[in-house]
Amino acid sequence: MAEIRTRPFGKSGLDLTVVGLGGEGILRTFGEEARAAEVIEEAALQGIGYFDTAPAYSGSEGYYGTFWRSHPELRDRIFQTSKSASRTARGARVDLDRTLKTLGIDGLDLWQIHDVRTRQDLREIEGPGGALEAFIDAKEVGITKLIGVSGHHDPAIVNYAVQNWPVDSILIPVNPLEGVIGGFLDGTIAAAKERGIAVIGMKVLGGSHYLNPKAGIGPDLLLRYALTQEVSLIIAGCSTPDEVRILSDAGRDAEPLSGEEEERLLALFRPYARRLAFYRGVV
Repeated sequence: MAEIRTRPFGKSGLDLTVVGLGGEGILRTFGEEARAAEVIEEAALQGIGYFDTAPAYSGSEGYYGTFWRSHPELRDRIFQTSKSASRTARGARVDLDRTLKTLGIDGLDLWQIHDVRTRQDLREIEGPGGALEAFIDAKEVGITKLIGVSGHHDPAIVNYAVQNWPVDSILIPVNPLEGVIGGFLDGTIAAAKERGIAVIGMKVLGGSHYLNPKAGIGPDLLLRYALTQEVSLIIAGCSTPDEVRILSDAGRDAEPLSGEEEERLLALFRPYARRLAFYRGVV
């Protein structure tokens, strides 16, 4: 089995697999231990080297914790991330402590400020006693190797973080809808690239809402579109081992879309842009 391709992760000096296992899909459940284990085990077997999760994703951290307690020998090979949506330093530190205990590991490879949406979020996070203090401290003492920020509502908000916060990565939506609406793909990515900040693509399948077999839009096409963009890697939630294999195959074999293929795909999204922008809020 061929290895999954890698790309540089910003200026971190690390090369990571171009596809990662998202913390949603079957992982965003409770009480599905057996099915979640199948998905995580398949991801590790396929060579996916990036695992995503967050306290907000139901039992996701716990499912990963079960995996790590059974497979500590794989820890050096897989880049484990999590997040905190707390806006205060105190709350973020509580989240980090709980995350590490739930995962059963000593530290994270990447810890992300989760779901930054508004200017009020920015003020709270970067102000006195704000969450950014906890993130910087965690990196300085080595509890996390890298820190990042995620956001999918407003490119201007994420752009502010890129330009003003000492983050190593951003997690943003990367899909054909974004190619139509603009903002993240034609602005935020360029700003991040200029500063050596890694770009992680999410919402690649639009929570499966963007799949349309009748129009020829399958997961393979959407994964190819996302990997054609200037990203370090993309993540996708999976609900079955078969879905994991589709994701890993894209990481091995997917060819970039030609300009003509990309334009045909965007044309299918243009008439429905506002209806499909469910994660954006007002656009």
